[in-house]
Amino acid sequence: MGMMAEFKEFAMRGNVIDLAVGVVIGGAFGKIVSSLVDKVIMPPIGWLIGNVDFSDLVWTLAPAKVAADGSEIPAVVIGYGDFINTLIQFVIVAFAIFMLVKVVNKLSRKKEEAPAAPAEPSEEVLLLREIRDNLKK
Repeated sequence: MGMMAEFKEFAMRGNVIDLAVGVVIGGAFGKIVSSLVDKVIMPPIGWLIGNVDFSDLVWTLAPAKVAADGSEIPAVVIGYGDFINTLIQFVIVAFAIFMLVKVVNKLSRKKEEAPAAPAEPSEEVLLLREIRDNLKK
C-alpha cells in the first residue's frame, strides 16, 4: 500500500473527521465565550465595582524607566485582570461542556433502559413446544 493511499485511508476514518469538526466548532465556541465575557459579562461587573475595566487591572512590579541611552524600558507588570477574564471564560466553557455531557448521558441512559420487545418464537420452537405438551399428556 502506497503512502498516499495509506494517508487517504487514515484521513477518511470517521474519528478523524469528527475530531476535525469538533476542533473547528470548539474554536468558534471559544471565540463566542470570549466575546460574551469581555463584552457582556465583565462591563457590568466592572461598573458595579466602580467603573473598573478588568483588562486594565495590573500589579506593577517595576515602573517604566528611561535608560541612560534615552531608550524607554517598559514597566514590569502582572496582568491579573486578564487572568480574571480568562478564568471566567474557562468556567463558562467548562459549564457548557458539563451540560452537554449531562444531556448526552441522559439520552444514552434512556436508550439503554428501554427493554427490547421479546421476539416471536420461531416455528421450530412452537412445534417443539407442541410436541413437549403432547408428550406430557
